[in-house]
Amino acid sequence: MSATTVQGRDTTASPSRPPAVRHTRGARFLLLFAVFLCAACGLVYELALTALGSYLIGNSVLQTSVVISVMVCAMGLGSLAAKPLRRRAVGAFALVEGVLALVGGLSVLVLYAAFAWLQLYTPAMIVVAVAVGLLIGAEIPLLMTLLQRIRRQEAGSAVADMFAVDYIGALVGGLGFPLWLLPTFGQLKGTLVVGVVNAVAGVIVVVFIFRRQIRRWVRNALLAGVAAVLAVLGTTYVLADDLEMTARQQMYRDPIVHAETTPYQEIVVTRSTAFTGAPDIRLFLNGDLQFSSVDEYRYHESLVHPALAGSRANVLIMGGGDGLALREVLRYDDVQHVTLVELDPAMTRLARDFPPLRDLNDKALDDPRVTVVNADAFNWLRGGARQRYDAVVIDFPDPDTAALAKLYSVEFYHLLGQVLTPQSRVMVQSGSPFFAPKTYWSIAKTIETAGYSTSRFQVDVPSFGNWGFVLASPGRTTSPPLRLAPNAPRLRYLDQAVLKAASVFPVDRRPQEVRPSTLMDPAVLDYVLDEWENY
Repeated sequence: MSATTVQGRDTTASPSRPPAVRHTRGARFLLLFAVFLCAACGLVYELALTALGSYLIGNSVLQTSVVISVMVCAMGLGSLAAKPLRRRAVGAFALVEGVLALVGGLSVLVLYAAFAWLQLYTPAMIVVAVAVGLLIGAEIPLLMTLLQRIRRQEAGSAVADMFAVDYIGALVGGLGFPLWLLPTFGQLKGTLVVGVVNAVAGVIVVVFIFRRQIRRWVRNALLAGVAAVLAVLGTTYVLADDLEMTARQQMYRDPIVHAETTPYQEIVVTRSTAFTGAPDIRLFLNGDLQFSSVDEYRYHESLVHPALAGSRANVLIMGGGDGLALREVLRYDDVQHVTLVELDPAMTRLARDFPPLRDLNDKALDDPRVTVVNADAFNWLRGGARQRYDAVVIDFPDPDTAALAKLYSVEFYHLLGQVLTPQSRVMVQSGSPFFAPKTYWSIAKTIETAGYSTSRFQVDVPSFGNWGFVLASPGRTTSPPLRLAPNAPRLRYLDQAVLKAASVFPVDRRPQEVRPSTLMDPAVLDYVLDEWENY
């Protein structure tokens, strides 16, 4: 069989044979570069979908599994569907790239809107993952055909070249998404930028490599289509902030006064007027309420002051980047030093610089006694902790992701023991004994399994209901006493009588048979996902 080009039209008789067309020396390099770009873009789309699902829905393991499995299956189907297109591989590839740039580039915006307005995130995510997977899968057969047209090779050699570049592109896309794209552009704008790159890959093939192998009107139509895609993506990029804010506001009852998406989470602050007439400042992380300024003192007094009833010269706070627990700790004049370990630097920066939050925490992060460490608490305990602490306050979000569940594991509390003294007191926020009793008692059992004695209690915080805490001490055979320090500052909610009453649990919320949570068996994650899905 032979292949010729007649009057600029692709007349290849077989997609497996290269056409008799002379290409410039750089044509092969440009095509492999297009492969590189396509691979990088494809992996970014995949990561963007998994990250968005983790932010909006939680359960990152399930979100990742669904996105990857659906996309990989769709990629296989896309490869099969592309077989008839190989005879017109140039035009087909340009068309695939244009559609992929549009679908992939707009995917995050479309899914965010589906979540905000329609509450149909999961079905929409599956549809988008299938569409993106089909288009990514169609790329490889078409690119392989085009590679053979430039220079005929044995199948094994061509596959090796193709996949070597493809995997390198995937590496760059995989690393570039969290390290550069997400911090620089954010999720919504980042996928739009990647969509533009995807469209450029189609332009490279049509304009610079195979422009003589398709009719002029076809080439012009493809270029016009790519230009239209770029115009849509560019316009959406310009309007992205307004679109994102409109969709985000749909998910919150009160006006949003601050919002940002960091590499770790979505931070939203709302403001309204409470029934008392005072401003109600609310902080949400990934959509979950962290506090309301109307009643946060109930939570933070309960979290901090029983832990500081003993020695407290050197205090460790883990989590609590909003500075509210830190505010309570600093009310003791005999506290000499506080180390605050918070993963997200954006959170501590907000607590220091955002006026409503700074006023609420009394400028706690500016106190000279405070050292802020932006690090993963688990890894910091493994390698960064250099001293021992008299009191520890643990204020992590609920363990509804695998990353958070490790901070509620037996292994984590073992590591924590390395920075404690025999007299140290540790307070752990432990979720709601009413809404999630198995989660609460699993956290308590996990702490006990790690070698601590515990005392458990619960309080009522109107903004998010009944809430529980676990006070622990290392190695003691008797439970640490629930008490306040004799020289505790005057508190708005907590006193000794309230604290004593808080240790009594109603019959239907007393200890249950549950498993402790470990890194290999994150039982607390199973419990929290099962119990909170009904609320």
